[in-house]
Amino acid sequence: MELDIEQVKHLASLARIDLSLEDCQELSQQLGDIFDQFESLRDLNLEGVTPTAHIADSTNVTREDQVGHCLATEDVLINAPVRNGDFFQVNPVLEE
Repeated sequence: MELDIEQVKHLASLARIDLSLEDCQELSQQLGDIFDQFESLRDLNLEGVTPTAHIADSTNVTREDQVGHCLATEDVLINAPVRNGDFFQVNPVLEE
């Protein structure tokens, strides 16, 4: 399957890539070869093969939350450049 030049130009514009005509022609052939490889996967007999998302059987390892020692508010805010009561004051990130 070979992509035509207009399809390659469209893909290049979506990727914000400026391609010359020669680059488009070369990329058209290369992308066609890649698509042909994917087409060959359709011929595989996958009956009885379980779909997998990962090749390794792993799970998240988590621990229970534990309450620990907390710093006093004054100790935390002692070096704050600007504070507002018991909080750090920062410049707004989003403006209306």
